[in-house]
Amino acid sequence: MAKKPKDYKEDFLHQGFDATETDYNQRGYHLEVVLNVNQVRKFAQTAYDLGFYIVFVAGLHVRPEEGQDKGNSGLEVVYQFARYDQLYRIKGLVSVPNTLEIPSISDIYQGADWHERETRDLYGVVFDGHPNMKPLLLSEEDPDFHPLLKEEAKLKSLDEVSWSTEAPEVKKGKAEAETDR
Repeated sequence: MAKKPKDYKEDFLHQGFDATETDYNQRGYHLEVVLNVNQVRKFAQTAYDLGFYIVFVAGLHVRPEEGQDKGNSGLEVVYQFARYDQLYRIKGLVSVPNTLEIPSISDIYQGADWHERETRDLYGVVFDGHPNMKPLLLSEEDPDFHPLLKEEAKLKSLDEVSWSTEAPEVKKGKAEAETDR
């Protein structure tokens, strides 16, 4: 009899996080945690204490929502953590303030070092407390060049680039439809 995998939602809710279960088959992660900038380190430490490893840290440039806090830059940082002993992935999402600074987690997860530096290069997010925030991929001579920042007129909202709540319709190709006959 297969052992039922542990569900970590209650562990994160108990720590005061806004955690929502998702359909892994649709989204690629089991739990989504929406963070504010002051929760980033506690979130990473909780994931570490629960035995998760870091998969990636990445940036996303979207149009700030109208009526939302004016302190939001339109940048989002996404964290994903997973486990080795069972299929369980967690996504954390934090809105970056206009200061473009969020706390570094590189002292909690060494693997975050390069991810944070790459996110700084490509989006301009500064990870406060990072021991080596110099450019990783791009030239040190042009520190204000961030190639993945979009033109303001071309930005989409977070809702437009996020998964819909409904499962996507699967369309069969011609060859696949013929084999169903």
